[in-house]
Amino acid sequence: MQLNLFYKKTVESLLKQASSGKKQDFERSLGVVNLTSLGIGAIIGAGIFVLTGQAAAKYAGPSITISFILAAFACLFSGLCYAEFASMIPIAGSAYTYAYVTLGEIVAWTIGWNLILEYIFCAGTIAVGWSGYLVSVLKDIGILIPETFVNPPFNLAAVFIVAAMTLFLIFGIRQSALLNNIIVAIKVTVILLFIFFGCRYINPENWTPFIPENTGEFGSYGWSGVLRGAGVIFFSYLGFDSISSVAQEAKNPQRDMPIAILASLLISTFLYVGVALVLTGIIPYQLLNVPDPIAVGVNAVGYGLQWLRPLIKVGAIAGLSSAILTAILAQSRIFYAMAKDNLLPSLVASVHPQLKTPHIATILSGFGASLCAGLLPINILGELVSIGTLLAFLFVCVAVLILRKTQPDTPRPFKTPWVPFVPVMGILTSGVQMLALSIDTWLRLIAWLTIGFVIYFAYGKANRWRLAELEASDLSPDFNNVN
Repeated sequence: MQLNLFYKKTVESLLKQASSGKKQDFERSLGVVNLTSLGIGAIIGAGIFVLTGQAAAKYAGPSITISFILAAFACLFSGLCYAEFASMIPIAGSAYTYAYVTLGEIVAWTIGWNLILEYIFCAGTIAVGWSGYLVSVLKDIGILIPETFVNPPFNLAAVFIVAAMTLFLIFGIRQSALLNNIIVAIKVTVILLFIFFGCRYINPENWTPFIPENTGEFGSYGWSGVLRGAGVIFFSYLGFDSISSVAQEAKNPQRDMPIAILASLLISTFLYVGVALVLTGIIPYQLLNVPDPIAVGVNAVGYGLQWLRPLIKVGAIAGLSSAILTAILAQSRIFYAMAKDNLLPSLVASVHPQLKTPHIATILSGFGASLCAGLLPINILGELVSIGTLLAFLFVCVAVLILRKTQPDTPRPFKTPWVPFVPVMGILTSGVQMLALSIDTWLRLIAWLTIGFVIYFAYGKANRWRLAELEASDLSPDFNNVN
């Protein structure tokens, strides 16, 4: 059998795989609350505790609240496309699997390889931020950690939190979901406390003018600043797509996955807008270009909110911890799906017989995130996360358009509304933001893709003879549609 780079799966074969009932199938234990909590855990992190103040000070002023709403709509376009696929194809793999159905193997590999940028590098980025907050909290109680252990090339604190979250994930999805629910409850409570008590100290003069005049430079206040702010804080919303990676562990994925994706975006937007309004209301936005803007806002109020300062740091640590957990969780499921397709060593697809978790894939994901957190500076990590994620968003939106054309009658428990408008807008918003990234980021992406193609042709493509042989003997229902 001749193999080509655009070898595709069918939706029917994937659905058969999802309902195969094999002993090593994942445990379907996640309900809509757990799935939504995973989404919130992934989204609410460094963005709300850091980027809110910095984007207000540098780009949008009080109108950063508008920027958050615009960024949410940009994510909503991609989120609706993810929701359609998650309800159609409820198995592990996320955008990698969706690309395999619509665009073929080589594109699926490209997306899967890029998702490593989103999840492993994202976990590394957040772990670096986590270590910074930990240092601050320990300093408040008189414990000083030598800088050698919290900075590259040996960020021990970042490696520690990645290892801890990896262990939780290995011991079971129920336990991991419970831990995530607790962490999310802590950070959402802290955020709501800040919004509720902080609104009593709002000075409306700090909101005037709500959209500061442009300084003469594009992107510095005025409506161009609102748009620039939306592009900067778009990073804050990344992570909702991680919900789709655990579709194979959801109790009722056709119903719950779309609800969880859209609900996590809605709830996170409410929290972001609330924090932005209160923060710019209690302190002039010009003073918020700091690493800990919420803490600065609390200090500006004085005695009335001093009790909240340590809770803000606890909430930040909690928020970053859950974001690390969900990133490693999502990446392990991507590795699992790629290994099931023999594009990675089959050992990576092993599922622990008692724990019902892909323990090898989880260890691999945690190890990769530890290396990133311990060795690489945060600015390089953040740029790579953004471009890798945006590329995945773009391809998922393209895939919705293709599948609507090629398989219009395939059952869709959730259908993306206003097609082609929504997916086209998802393509445009993702593509424009990719083009706005620096040339250095693009060069790093090209280098990363080059490494990925070398691995694919040296291992994955060379391993495809086995799939062809299985297909020819009708032992592999997953690969029954060669184009």
